[in-house]
Amino acid sequence: MLEGPKVSQSELAKRFGVSQPQICRIIKNKERILSEWHRNGDPERKRKREGKDAALEAALLRWVQGAHAAELPVGRPLLQLRARHPARPEPSGGWLARLGARHGKKPPAEKGDAEQPTAEHWAGTVLPGLLRSYAPAEIFACGETAVPLPAGAPGNGESPGERLTLLLCANASGSEKLPLRAVGASPRPRCLRGVNLEQMPWSYRAGGPAGLSAPLFAEWLRELNEGMRRRGKSVLLLLAKHEAHPYLQLSNVRMVFIPPAAALAQPLDRGIAGDLKGHYRRRLLRWLPAERGAGQPSLLDVLHMLAQAWGDVHPGLISGCFRAAGFTPDAGTEAVSLSSAPGLLRERPERDGDAAEADGDEGTAEGEDAAELAAVPPCPSEREVWRSLATLRRYLECQATSPDLFQAFYELEDAVHMVSAG
Repeated sequence: MLEGPKVSQSELAKRFGVSQPQICRIIKNKERILSEWHRNGDPERKRKREGKDAALEAALLRWVQGAHAAELPVGRPLLQLRARHPARPEPSGGWLARLGARHGKKPPAEKGDAEQPTAEHWAGTVLPGLLRSYAPAEIFACGETAVPLPAGAPGNGESPGERLTLLLCANASGSEKLPLRAVGASPRPRCLRGVNLEQMPWSYRAGGPAGLSAPLFAEWLRELNEGMRRRGKSVLLLLAKHEAHPYLQLSNVRMVFIPPAAALAQPLDRGIAGDLKGHYRRRLLRWLPAERGAGQPSLLDVLHMLAQAWGDVHPGLISGCFRAAGFTPDAGTEAVSLSSAPGLLRERPERDGDAAEADGDEGTAEGEDAAELAAVPPCPSEREVWRSLATLRRYLECQATSPDLFQAFYELEDAVHMVSAG
């Protein structure tokens, strides 16, 4: 219209039903308007609306373009995570849709299943190439599983029938099991007050009804990457594609998503998670309220039981599950022996027998002073022993300087169980 035969501004105003000053402003800013229209790339757009935070939108678009150029998966949960800021409200799906409309683009989404390699191609070609670049101790797999909380447990802050979501992660050699990350519904359980959470052999976070969320998983990924960076170690992390598993470009952790069709072949589903749950159930059944002088185990008790159960999962089982899933560089690698190394619990019967023999040989000296006999403290009852262990555990929860201290405590507790069982 502006390039054709000359028409007066008044005539144009009448034709389009606008004022003559508006026509004047459009003609004056013609070059700028046309330039922005071409950059937008949406010929149907009639209004130019800016977002409330232009700098945030520009940074987010640059990040999306870089991720697509590197062929990295980008989904809505990850975009919302990248756009989060303490000074801004939580970004919603509608905000992302309007952002795409303003810039002539659909909201970025992760690659669909049709664009993913088939399970056979991935398992036969892609995976072996990845595994050859890492030693078994540098190949990790992670995933989630859920365990029920005991009904009526005190101090949990959880509703009846609640479950804990556990984030498990271990390497292919079975030599390293990362500390459990438990996700529950209660943001501040009463039983965790006063506990030095940084030094526990487990960690707890509050999640939503769905359990593990994308922000919580991203937090765990950054902590894992920082731990590997401090150790000077680069690892491969295999995990299932899920909306709660955002992709992060990390310095020391390379994330690789398993195709959905191959999800059932993950090592954790081959028996690792099931073995953990079996040890957890055994410890729950072993809880003796009468001897302990307590009722149902609290959330804090459950977290310690889960840490002990995770420690009970044998390295040989873990490496075997990785081999069964094909997640090791060489399926013929010699497995870790399933027989446990002799430790505190295995050695105790022999030591007890030796002690019994020594006591029998030595006997009680004849003519021992009656006063000395009276001064010997009586043998404590099982209830007193459990109360003493509970006191010791509480001291460690408040004053421990390393999670390793709890491993020694767990061994002591197991030894007491062994003696109690006769």
